[in-house]
Amino acid sequence: MTIRLLLADDENLIRDALASLLDLDDDLEVVAQAASGTEAVAVAARERPDVAVLDLQMPGLDGIEAAAQIMADLPECRCVIVTSHGRPGYLKKALETGVRGFLPKTTSAAVLADVVRQVHAGGRYVDPELAADAISAGASPLTAREADVLELAADGAPVEEIATRASLSPGTVRNYLSSAATKLGASNRHEAARTARARGWI
Repeated sequence: MTIRLLLADDENLIRDALASLLDLDDDLEVVAQAASGTEAVAVAARERPDVAVLDLQMPGLDGIEAAAQIMADLPECRCVIVTSHGRPGYLKKALETGVRGFLPKTTSAAVLADVVRQVHAGGRYVDPELAADAISAGASPLTAREADVLELAADGAPVEEIATRASLSPGTVRNYLSSAATKLGASNRHEAARTARARGWI
């Protein structure tokens, strides 16, 4: 039986090279490619692949968001995330979404092919080093609202703009930012945002 694959990565050279390597295996066939998360969702709905291999960071929807939509549309499709940003928070979010595989882009095509077979058969695969990092980092101390506000602050937006975008009062935004900074041991919201982002919590 041939496993039909969708590959999604905004780096065309990497995606094309990976498609060529995976197509060398008799039991694997790359039936579709996409250059963004949004395109991956549309292509998956049309081609109905068995497994979708998605880059974590892409334009539009990121890999985890695209995986969630693909699995909602095609419950039988298994999703695998490949990433050059193996932060613990991303791994936790991916697994909570239902992603079956999570591995770094440094993985060889042979290992990826084996992971595809494993998840297609109903198994899971998480890169051991990424799993160890996630365990040592622990869970995020931030509430969902603190994380949302801190993410809006991460790009340097002023409190008034964050308040408008989050539909909150400026005072409430300041309280959330202060609370988040305290929990993360940061001296200000910018440092708190950097810490949270480095750990994959926002």
